[in-house]
Amino acid sequence: MPCGAPGQVRFRSLSAMHHPHRRDLVILGSTGSVGTQALEIVAANPDRFRVVALAAAGSRPRLLARQALDHAVDVVAVSRGSCAQDVQLALYAEAQRRGHTAGQFRLPRLVVGPDAPVETAGLDCDVVLNAMDGAVGLLPTLAALRSGSTLALANKESLIIGGDLVIRAARPGQIVPVDSEHSAVAQALRGDHVDDVARLVLTASGGPFRGRTRADLVDVTAADALNHPTWAMGPVITVNSATLVNKGLEVIEAHLLFGLDLERIDVVVHPESHVHSMVEYADGSTLAQASPPSMRIPIALALAWPRRVPGAAPGCDWTQKSSWHFEPLDEDTFPAIRWARRAGAAAGTAPAVFNAANEVAVQAFFDARLGFLDIVDTVGAVLGQHLDRIASDDAVPFKGDALTVDDVLAADAWAREQAARLAEQAAAEGPR
Repeated sequence: MPCGAPGQVRFRSLSAMHHPHRRDLVILGSTGSVGTQALEIVAANPDRFRVVALAAAGSRPRLLARQALDHAVDVVAVSRGSCAQDVQLALYAEAQRRGHTAGQFRLPRLVVGPDAPVETAGLDCDVVLNAMDGAVGLLPTLAALRSGSTLALANKESLIIGGDLVIRAARPGQIVPVDSEHSAVAQALRGDHVDDVARLVLTASGGPFRGRTRADLVDVTAADALNHPTWAMGPVITVNSATLVNKGLEVIEAHLLFGLDLERIDVVVHPESHVHSMVEYADGSTLAQASPPSMRIPIALALAWPRRVPGAAPGCDWTQKSSWHFEPLDEDTFPAIRWARRAGAAAGTAPAVFNAANEVAVQAFFDARLGFLDIVDTVGAVLGQHLDRIASDDAVPFKGDALTVDDVLAADAWAREQAARLAEQAAAEGPR
């Protein structure tokens, strides 16, 4: 895919860009880790950003109400209908707490239901930050792209499962990555052409189980998996980092964002998490982006792209003695990336199957119905079934170049059913 093709980040020189006007933002997933950090950045830079709408599931109504009133947003979207009344009451309570009497304070318009984030993503604004969790982010991603807004993409799943469907919907430069690894690649590629790239090197911390063998991981608990050594993230992505499923998803994401073959995207373990990724060029030189492990830098950059936000986070302290280490990935203990490569190579609906099976398996792990090692084993089993279906004529709805939303959603539903069935079998059989 040539530089500047639909969906790819276009890497323009900063010197050619004037200071932007204040940008209107829509934030999807506002009560999650990325969403709350984005709002902190907005609060610190009121001359650069204004939030016009927020979307969340609604399970944290008081936080959502505080966010809405702090930023005087026009719209609040709640995807879970059962949470709508709690959010509405929290908005009134928060307004009352701030001393606003009835009739003297304009509350935001409340949009409720599964389609609420989609409606919100399509609002007139400059940037939509999609920080939702999981496959439910696909339709909001497509809505943001159709509206013409810049899409600051933290919901990697929507790009991965949508694949060419999302890439075709995007104009050049419309998608800006928020993942620290892909933000690092985008920064390293500024002003350069992808034809000059030999390979991308994505870094992985190795998670809490770096250096362990499969035998060491048999009795891992959810508490163990959530104890990440360098990053503070939500529970699902933290477990995905422990299994390295997250890094497998990022390999597919990099392939789609930057148009490089999967064979030219490598993963290396870097426990300190200071180098977020590297671009190796055809002449042998390598550019790396480094900063302490904080999501505030890639979030701020995505909101302001291609400008930077001064003071987004502290930089590296180069006056202190330190050592950074790089080591190869143990794919025997952590086979998730190998499965992800197979899904990415198959394309079509295979990445959706990979992601959906993982979402179900991780929840089963939280519910103590699957062991830690069973997460990736379940993903591999479901993906293997899907790839077998692709190889047969019986899989017609699940393959083909003209991918549709219905294809993706059907594959997602099928994979969830298969993963749930395997989890039930594992729970019935008990510990192995």
